[in-house]
Amino acid sequence: METQSSAMQSSITSEKKKVRRPLVSDIRRDKYLYMLILPGVIFFIIFKYFPMWGIVIAFQEYSPYAGVWNSDWVGLEHFIRFFSNPDFILLFRNTMVISFLNLVFFFPLPIVLSLLLNEVNNKFFKSVIQSIVYLPHFLSWVIIVGISFLLLSQSSGIVNMMMSSIGLPKYDFLTNTDTFWGMLVLQNIWKETGWGTIIILAAITAVDPQLYEAAKIDGANRWLQAWHVTLPGIRSVVLVLLILRLGHIMDVGFEQVFLMSNGAVAQYADVFETYVYRNGIQSGQFSYSTAVGLFKSLVGLVLVIVANKLAKKIGEDGVY
Repeated sequence: METQSSAMQSSITSEKKKVRRPLVSDIRRDKYLYMLILPGVIFFIIFKYFPMWGIVIAFQEYSPYAGVWNSDWVGLEHFIRFFSNPDFILLFRNTMVISFLNLVFFFPLPIVLSLLLNEVNNKFFKSVIQSIVYLPHFLSWVIIVGISFLLLSQSSGIVNMMMSSIGLPKYDFLTNTDTFWGMLVLQNIWKETGWGTIIILAAITAVDPQLYEAAKIDGANRWLQAWHVTLPGIRSVVLVLLILRLGHIMDVGFEQVFLMSNGAVAQYADVFETYVYRNGIQSGQFSYSTAVGLFKSLVGLVLVIVANKLAKKIGEDGVY
């Protein structure tokens, strides 16, 4: 029995050795596929991984004159200063509330819009609608904020002028703390919802058409087909997008918030990005602002790892 088990184990290990191929042979066999991903790999190495060496200044009192290697090391002093700063609670609150609102109200909309577009049978009409909803993505935040000011300005905004013409009092949208977060979310929805449908529509096309035929035979209408066939078919893709979104939970978009903020809503508009801009760019506190940015990145990394493990526990593939 021992000889048979040892023989079986040796055969299994030999089979594994046969299956395993060195990376060089894989590259030679699939060289054109690897060439396709080469531009992306080069991009991440140059613009993502190579600049990471600069995070060492978060543990230094960096001086541009002394350079990175000659600046004094201060350890965790900048992190302690940041966490003990009274502004930390305010920044954390504003950032998390805006991110949570975007996650609740913005994240599901590309899925809903993709399901609606998937039900459109007229290809020409469908392509026209897709082009219209994609267009705002290519507009800069400067243009979108400018449009918001033209529409919502209390003195000359179109919305307030229409309200005044029908006898309603003018409403101060832009400097009202009650509407500031909502305006940010609505702007983000209008700008990015159409663009977010690209991945979802691609995932819907990968759903097996035979599942829809089987659902029709069982008497399912279009709503039930979307609920019991389409949504389960794209669940893994949606989960991956959710995990990646959690990785950016501390990023709410500097340009949008910076352009929309004013003195009246400063307590609701100050987020980590604007704080880093003030301290790093305007005040020249490079080490301190780098420590704040590193904290943001670590929070996103932890959330991605935790969410990916939870996805694995419920039987999904996750991100990695």
